Amino acid sequence: MSALVWLLIPVAGAVVAAVWSTWATRRSNGARGVRDSAGVEGYEAFRAAMERAPADG
Repeated sequence: MSALVWLLIPVAGAVVAAVWSTWATRRSNGARGVRDSAGVEGYEAFRAAMERAPADG
């Protein structure tokens, strides 16, 4: 019986790790959740601004 308890410990750890990784990598619509398209659009705007000639000469 004690062997089953020792086997249950890593199994329970794997289940907890799977639940945590699913929760940690979820997509949210709040302040933390930035969609990929918004990030790409921001990068494109930044790159376009950096490629322009300086305004003061």
